[in-house]
Amino acid sequence: MPALNRHSRQMDWNLLHTFVVLADSDSITDAAERLGRRQPTISSALNRLERQLGRKLIDRSPGRFELTSAGRLLYQEAVDIYGAVGRLGTLMREVTDEVRGHVRIVMASHVICPLFDTFLETFHKRYPAATLSLDVMSSAAAQAETRARRASLALCLTDCSDAALTYVHIYREFFGLFCGPSHSLFGREGLELSDLRGHSSVSFATDRLDDVLRPVALVRAEAGLDQRIVATSSHLEEVRRATLSGLGIGALPLHVAKRDVDEDLLWRLPPYVDPPMIDVHLAYNPRARLNRAEQAFRDGFVEAIAATPLAERTYDGSGSLHGPRMRDVG
Repeated sequence: MPALNRHSRQMDWNLLHTFVVLADSDSITDAAERLGRRQPTISSALNRLERQLGRKLIDRSPGRFELTSAGRLLYQEAVDIYGAVGRLGTLMREVTDEVRGHVRIVMASHVICPLFDTFLETFHKRYPAATLSLDVMSSAAAQAETRARRASLALCLTDCSDAALTYVHIYREFFGLFCGPSHSLFGREGLELSDLRGHSSVSFATDRLDDVLRPVALVRAEAGLDQRIVATSSHLEEVRRATLSGLGIGALPLHVAKRDVDEDLLWRLPPYVDPPMIDVHLAYNPRARLNRAEQAFRDGFVEAIAATPLAERTYDGSGSLHGPRMRDVG
C-alpha cells in the first residue's frame, strides 16, 4: 500500500489519459490516430505507465490487444477520474445566478417519446440560457459515455446491468417483424410463423440472446430467421432502410413502422399476438458532478416520468400510446 500511495502522488495524468484512449481502441495504431501522435510515442507511454504501476495492463501478444485484469481495474477508475477532471473547468465557468450550462444527451436511434419531447420544450422555456446536444449512438455506447461522465444522461434500451449507473424506466415498446415491397411475403395474408423459416433477415447488432434485444432474438430464432442474417446495424434507421430495400425480414418497433405500414412501404408479418416487449430507460451516473443545467434537466425529467402513469408512457400492440394524450409536464 505505501508503494501504491507513492504511485498516486507521482502519477502522470497524461499517461492516464493515453491509457483510457488505448483501452477504447483496437490497437496502438488506432490510439495513435485518435490522439494525433506517433505510434512509438504511444507504446512508450504505455510502457512507462506499466513500469510505474508494476503491472501489465494490456495483453499485446500476436493477434491480441486486450486489457488484463489489472488493466480493466485501472480503466474503470481512470474513466471516473478523467471524467471528473475534465468537468472542473466547466463547473467553474458556470458559477452564476442564472441556470446555464450544457446538457449532453446520448440516446439510442429513433427514441420516440412524447413525454421527453414535451419536457424538452418545458426545460427550454424555463432555462433559456442552457444549451443541449442530442447524440445518437448504440445503447451500449450511450451507457459507456454516461458512465465515463462524457454525457449528462442517456436514453437507451438496456438490461440495467451497469452497476455504476442509475436507471429510470421511461416507456415500453413492442417489436414486430416486417418485410419490404419487393419481398416475396409482402401483401400475403394469413401467414404463420413457420412461413418465415428459411428467409434472409436483417438484424440489430444487439439482437442476440445475451443482449438487450433478447426478446426479439427469441422470436427471430423461433421463426428460423437467425440462420441467414444478411445485414446488421446498431441504428434503427439503417435496419429500417435494409428492410424497406428487401434485403430481408427485419424487426422494428411497431410505433416506428406504423407510418410505413399505413403507406404500404412495409408489411407486418407474424407473430401478431404477444409481440416482444422492450423497455427504454433513462440512465445516469449518480457519481457525476453536474453543472446546474444538467442537474435541473435530470431532476426535472425524473419528476416528469414519476408524474406520468406507465400506461400513458407505453405503446400498445398497434403502435399507439395507451391512455390519453401526453399532458404538459414540468
